Amino acid sequence: MKLQVAMDVLTVVAALDLAGKVAESVDIIELGTPLIKNAGLSAVTAVKKAHPDKIIFADMKTMDAGELEADIAFNAGADLVSVLGRADDSTIAGAVKAATAHNKGVVVDLIGVADKVSRAKEARALGARFIEFHAGLDEQALPGYNLNVLLGAGEEARVPFSVAGGVNLSTIGAVQRAGADVAVVGGSIYSAEDPALAAKELKAAII
Repeated sequence: MKLQVAMDVLTVVAALDLAGKVAESVDIIELGTPLIKNAGLSAVTAVKKAHPDKIIFADMKTMDAGELEADIAFNAGADLVSVLGRADDSTIAGAVKAATAHNKGVVVDLIGVADKVSRAKEARALGARFIEFHAGLDEQALPGYNLNVLLGAGEEARVPFSVAGGVNLSTIGAVQRAGADVAVVGGSIYSAEDPALAAKELKAAII
């Protein structure tokens, strides 16, 4: 299982600083949507230049103009881009077309999708590299939120998948047992007193 850091920082300087601290322990460096909206895709270019050996994930959360937005991100240096699962099939297919042209990949993010299992299978059939079973920060803050719901859906879907939504040192084992290909960790790394140590401990917890 790969470890992905979700960098929900807001500036290129902060992104480069965090990436520099954790790159040794992670496989995928994700530039979060707030970072891309605030700093632009120059952040993707900067991080890819600094860490050319890492998979760089531009969390675009594309909802329309799939081919165009994916093409822009790939040209900026991204290896993976995200498209929302609630987007039209044609949007996902367009992004996949761009990914094929660049020899890159599309991740379909199921945030806000009610029937995650069915949509995961549909998105995989459309050409997604893997599917992200994702609960956003707002959903995680709701009473009764349970990561196990995401894990169960991922297991049931039987597609290559990642899990994002409160993954930390105490839950990463369960994520791996569920069969996830990628564990996505955000706050447990970037909000840690020592992000480098946090990333190292998470990587070590993956068997």
